[in-house]
Amino acid sequence: MEKYNFDAFVDRNNTSCLKYDFGMQRKGRTDLLPMWVADMDFALPEEILADFHKRIDHGIFGYTDPDAEYYAALDRWFSTRHGYHIKPEWVTVGCGVVYGLATGVKAFTEPGDAILIQQPVYYPFKEVIEDNGRKFINNQLHYENGKYTIDFEDFEKKIVENNVKVFMLCSPHNPAGRVWTKEELNRLGDICLKHNVVIMDDEIHCDFVYAPHHFTSFLTLDEKYQKNLVLYNSPSKTFNVAGLQPANVIIPDPDLRTKYKKANAAAGYSQGSIMGQVAVKSCYTKGDEWVNEMVDYIAGNIAWTKEFVEKNFPKAIMTDIEGTYLVWIDFSGYGFTDDELEHLITDEAKLWLDSGKIFGDATAQFERFNMACPRSTVEKAFHQLKDAMDAHLAK
Repeated sequence: MEKYNFDAFVDRNNTSCLKYDFGMQRKGRTDLLPMWVADMDFALPEEILADFHKRIDHGIFGYTDPDAEYYAALDRWFSTRHGYHIKPEWVTVGCGVVYGLATGVKAFTEPGDAILIQQPVYYPFKEVIEDNGRKFINNQLHYENGKYTIDFEDFEKKIVENNVKVFMLCSPHNPAGRVWTKEELNRLGDICLKHNVVIMDDEIHCDFVYAPHHFTSFLTLDEKYQKNLVLYNSPSKTFNVAGLQPANVIIPDPDLRTKYKKANAAAGYSQGSIMGQVAVKSCYTKGDEWVNEMVDYIAGNIAWTKEFVEKNFPKAIMTDIEGTYLVWIDFSGYGFTDDELEHLITDEAKLWLDSGKIFGDATAQFERFNMACPRSTVEKAFHQLKDAMDAHLAK
């Protein structure tokens, strides 16, 4: 019998919640069901909340730094669940993974340098490249029969032709849902080593992987890759604590670490958030059972959605979701214009989604749906979409 109730509805309105409270500012309306931004509608369990209450009740919130308990919690989680250890000296805390990515861009490249990403991909990747005056290079993932694969020939060709300095990897991949295999990662790593390309590896979704797939971290591969590796992780996705902005930047190589710390200091960042550190300590020591049940629950949401899409949207294709809690659906089979699809989603179905166009030019006919919510929310969203689609096609 399950210990936790993920069917429970938690009202997030009027909590300064980006997902629910900023419809007017971002969409000019408040009547949309939000399934866009990648955070969860599940409350943390009492055993973790108790640690937050205890820290708050102390009443003093001065400067802080990670201590031995922090590093032990971090190492425990990733060694027991993902098969690698983290040495304390490898870790630099940050105020969120995106900040860490932007800092890495400044640490490992100069203005005008080329940085490679694999679209469709989490859109801040491109933003932190271009906002910092670097050159964005795309190794477009190959899409066929509802699955994405890497074009390795194009990957190496783009690196050579553009003198790429950094490769940003999304692993597991948002929004494509791929969990990269050991063989794929080794091949990427070998190409990057060959051309001295730094790998900035965002593994924030690593805890959301569905059988029979298995997550492989770059830190479990040959140690030779550590020379060029900068790994990003955080409990923000796994435990829905993004608002506390915890992040850990893991850099085994001392030269890369020195460069990163210099850029971090130049940005004026030093001590991390107290509550972010409480999150790391508590979540990574007490969260196993909750995460196990939560991931199983989300897997059920994804399975329900796949069956519903196949039954009710015959011209749509839902990609195979191997990891993350994000569903990626291709609506191009309906022949809608991009504006027509957005009108259908927003004005007719009354849904607030992340449109595929923000992840890359080639995916404007895709939509991303967030599955980290009660089943009732998922069902409501897709029934709204079905009713809107049926009415639209009947016109």
